[in-house]
Amino acid sequence: MTLREIVSTAFLFLLYLTLQILLARNVILFDYGFCFLYIACILLLPNETSLTWLLLIAFITGVVVDTFYNTLGMHAAATVLIAYVRPLVVRSQIDLPGGESRVEFSLQELGTGVFFRYVFIMALIHHSALFFIEASSLTLLVPTLIKIAASALLTTISIVLIQFFTRN
Repeated sequence: MTLREIVSTAFLFLLYLTLQILLARNVILFDYGFCFLYIACILLLPNETSLTWLLLIAFITGVVVDTFYNTLGMHAAATVLIAYVRPLVVRSQIDLPGGESRVEFSLQELGTGVFFRYVFIMALIHHSALFFIEASSLTLLVPTLIKIAASALLTTISIVLIQFFTRN
């Protein structure tokens, strides 16, 4: 990565975290849909980012969100999980021409359908981990599944809309 790309990525990282802490924290849809924009910090990192750096960045991101949400590591655990499974999802869902490692995960580069599917799958994984940790039992299975589906859809639509209105 060049210095310009590193600065741009760091700026987007801070932007998504700030949006999450100041704005998206209060976006709740019918007490079931929660918007977690901060997962875009992990999802939009370049494909060439090593797994070690992905896990470290995910942990730091999760701890920052946990600090403001007062959730004792729930966001950190879910964010590290999506960072860990991200290479598997990328290999299975995104067709990389010629084994290309230099892919930028953006709406413009991947296209609307592939980008939406990628973000939705990763949001489902993140929200499943987060809400099942929060519920800590299967007694409230149906409300938890509704929360997962509604939150994943709201988060995916929010990230796609932000990508739609930004230019690289």
